[in-house]
Amino acid sequence: MAELQPDYSGFFRYPEARIAALAAELGRLDPSMPLLGAEAPAELERLSRDYSDYSPVLVERLRGCRAQLVASASSLEQVRLVAGACARHGIALTVRGAGTGNYGQCVPLQGGLVLDLCGLDRLRHVDAATGVIEVEAGSLMGGLNQQLEPLGRALRLVPSTARSATIGGFIAGGSGGIGSLRWGFLRDPGNLLGLEVVTVEPEPRLLRLDAAASTPLNHAYGTNGILTALRLPTTELVAWQQLVVGFDSWDRALAAAQALLGTAFQLQALTLLAAPIAQQLPWPGGCPAPLAAEQRLLLLAAPDALEVLPAWLAALGGQIHWQAPQGGSRGLPLRELSWNHTTLHWRARNPDWTYLQMLLPQPEAPCLDLLRERWGDDLLWHLEAVRQQGGARLAALPLLRWRGEEALERLMADCRQAGAVIFNPHVISVEDGGLGVVDADQVAAKAAHDPAGLLNPGKLGGWLSSPG
Repeated sequence: MAELQPDYSGFFRYPEARIAALAAELGRLDPSMPLLGAEAPAELERLSRDYSDYSPVLVERLRGCRAQLVASASSLEQVRLVAGACARHGIALTVRGAGTGNYGQCVPLQGGLVLDLCGLDRLRHVDAATGVIEVEAGSLMGGLNQQLEPLGRALRLVPSTARSATIGGFIAGGSGGIGSLRWGFLRDPGNLLGLEVVTVEPEPRLLRLDAAASTPLNHAYGTNGILTALRLPTTELVAWQQLVVGFDSWDRALAAAQALLGTAFQLQALTLLAAPIAQQLPWPGGCPAPLAAEQRLLLLAAPDALEVLPAWLAALGGQIHWQAPQGGSRGLPLRELSWNHTTLHWRARNPDWTYLQMLLPQPEAPCLDLLRERWGDDLLWHLEAVRQQGGARLAALPLLRWRGEEALERLMADCRQAGAVIFNPHVISVEDGGLGVVDADQVAAKAAHDPAGLLNPGKLGGWLSSPG
């Protein structure tokens, strides 16, 4: 740290001579590898950002954090060259995919080099018997599903940003998404079978980790090893049907969502949107706009559910307003009105709003009612169905009017008092955004794979507080 220089924002940056020496070495080692430096400030800024601007807190805390050099790798050998050069020069290295995360996972806290892995995009192998795939970390998830479709397979879990997100970025920085109702969260056993990892050392190692050894690198923001390829299970391809269901009251809509969790209908996703949110979303082509007080339930359901589901929903007060096969509708696919795409669309019209993430207590209504009573129109409910520890339940990504950090802390305290578990999207470290405790296995993996602590220093809080 003593060799770093503070910039105008209070963050640290490396002397330009050291960055120039690193760039010169990389240029000699592989003249074909694209490098961007001070001559391309706009690109340095773009490749140092993700969607952390959803959070007014992170906007301020990450202001001024910017790469000083960007390397774009398209081969394992190039990744190893970059990792070794950064280790020899003692310069921080931050790995990025497509930059679709929301928590500043790929924002370089201390300058240095950003390694763009989007060029590592091959589907290396598909096991015809099991459906297990080995795929490079920079592969776009939407394109990957297109490759799997002729084989009758699909990814188990995808974010709402599947069209533009990379699979490595999703494993390193995500937690769940579409499919979580069936398959739980990314860190649940069975969702990641293995990793190929490059270490950050003067002579980098290429490791192939099994499922158990891969666990500490799952959702670690790329702080304890460079993920270059992944082994993942896939699931059978289902022709999911998109359904938009309207309810005339929140209580009826919530009761229907809760009841659906206990049925035998095969569902890939369930999203519940309060009426004010539904009013401002861009609905798919052919889907009617909601009425003023209409709550909306969005479903991805298997075709065999449609024989019974419409009448079942009608008995609970729901009316199907629109239906179309996934991939067969005009405009936005329904999945892009769920998870944090809901936040994206809302903020496009209401930039002075932000969001929270929480797992709701069961039953959910008392918690939701209490928070609505205390916070009124400053808090709008957006719920997602997930599977947690084997049971289906509801999580929430509520939208909230921004009234400052003090109000945010009060709201989170109220949520915890009401029984919700908060996953705070307004913090920098891996631990603060998760369960709030240090994961000793994550720290041990960093010690093994990044002994000098160069992978985005400051992101893994347990490393900063460890005795070593």
